[in-house]
Amino acid sequence: MDIVRIIVAILLPPLGVFLQVGLGKHFWINIVLTLLGYLPGIVHAVYIIAKK
Repeated sequence: MDIVRIIVAILLPPLGVFLQVGLGKHFWINIVLTLLGYLPGIVHAVYIIAKK
């Protein structure tokens, strides 16, 4: 299942984080990072998914 989440995180980083942790602080951090730049959002999302 993590492979699917990582693929979703690459396409839509906030959705990948949402599927992993829900509407927590990491989701909102990822929204901000994705708005500041797509790559930081991807890196954060993959980190959150791989950490669990």
